[in-house]
Amino acid sequence: MSLRQNLVANYLSQIYVVAVGIAMVPLYIKYMGPEAYGLVGFWIMLQAWFLLLDLGLTPTIARETARFSGNAVSPFQYRKLVRAVEALFILLALIVGILLLSSSGYIAREWLQVSQLEVAEVELALKLMVVIVVCRLVSGLYRGIITGFERLVLLSAYNSIFATLRFVLVLPVMIAIDASPGTFFAYQLAVSVLELGGLAIIAYVLLPRVKGLGRNPFDLGPVRPILTFALTIAFTSTVWVVVTQTDKLVLSGILELAEYGYFTVAVLVASGIIVMNTPVSLALMPRLTKLYAEQDFEGVRALYGRCTQLVSILAGSVSVTLAFKSEAILRAWTGDELLASRAAPILTLYALGNGLLVLTSFPYYIQYAKGNLRLHLIGNCIFLVILLPAIVIGATRFGSIGAGYVWLGTNLLCLALWVPFVHHKLWPGLNREWFIRDIASVVLPIIVAGYLVSRFVPEFENRLAEAGAIVGGGL
Repeated sequence: MSLRQNLVANYLSQIYVVAVGIAMVPLYIKYMGPEAYGLVGFWIMLQAWFLLLDLGLTPTIARETARFSGNAVSPFQYRKLVRAVEALFILLALIVGILLLSSSGYIAREWLQVSQLEVAEVELALKLMVVIVVCRLVSGLYRGIITGFERLVLLSAYNSIFATLRFVLVLPVMIAIDASPGTFFAYQLAVSVLELGGLAIIAYVLLPRVKGLGRNPFDLGPVRPILTFALTIAFTSTVWVVVTQTDKLVLSGILELAEYGYFTVAVLVASGIIVMNTPVSLALMPRLTKLYAEQDFEGVRALYGRCTQLVSILAGSVSVTLAFKSEAILRAWTGDELLASRAAPILTLYALGNGLLVLTSFPYYIQYAKGNLRLHLIGNCIFLVILLPAIVIGATRFGSIGAGYVWLGTNLLCLALWVPFVHHKLWPGLNREWFIRDIASVVLPIIVAGYLVSRFVPEFENRLAEAGAIVGGGL
């Protein structure tokens, strides 16, 4: 499958998944209420923290799959590795899942700021959340295998189908039964189990057939050769989760659950910017790994620059549009003046922060392809020490706005200082050309266009007309 086909399929799928998820939020709030939707926000945050259990194995198995495709790993070695990683995934997920299930009562009674929902109802929702997140964690392993084989068109179609099941078809179920958190999360659990089974079947069809594999599923010996690489990714993933999710964790215990729902809406909309980068990274990392294995360094540089330009165009346009027109976007989307006024300042900050984030991710892709994440590890250690206290202080003292300013400042600092340093170490002379040609020449006209749209395109009282004006300005 060509890189272009993979990119197109990834973008169409990711845009659809995020768009349908975002589009349904006003209806969730309408039927469930803002407090119950706050539980959905807590669930989203819980999924992010559960990524810590990945231990870097999903990107590692994707990389090893790509290396197998490039004949750098034998079929027998590769299959033994898959079996060992699969056993480790399931074991860790079960252990932590049981611990969290036993803590659901404490979280419902002591941590979450519940005012209208029954504590027993919240506790049931939390238990269902844990099982859902366990299923989705194990699903990530099979997604890594499919990604490593570059079967991204198939994976994109699969993701789109289950996004429809997860986000759209839950609404008629809630209307037919009831709009309680229990009904919502019970439905999500059924979908997650079905999704996990389908991904496992697809992955096993793609895996090579080998003889003499053995029947011991708990032999972790094949993991040892890749353990350093995997644990490096695990550490950086831990830092990533801590830095990006600490604000959400702290705010979940500070804000009223309804206010946390408004915060979740803003962060969810801003996360659409990351979607502009996710399809590129999924297609780029296995292809860069393969080019490095073939020692095609000119191909690496050309692909790196083209993908940066593509992300600058798409993510830059979305980020600037969201930042300049945040309140109008929320008002046109939800029709809720209170939600728009509460969430707009948060959306502006997180939109700009996420726009910077997708650009700072690119040096990681080169390190991933080379199989040496030393600089990535050092950088994450430095920023963890500096930024974690800032996130805690910003969230506790200034609430969601303080968390937003810390998020924006974090990514600005990274792009200005750390990215040039990493580029200099990896590829001297790369950063200046990369920043000017692949980023600045693209993003600066976008900022000018966004400013002109915000100043001269009028606002409309009609929500449809307002949405049309915003979309037109963004395009």
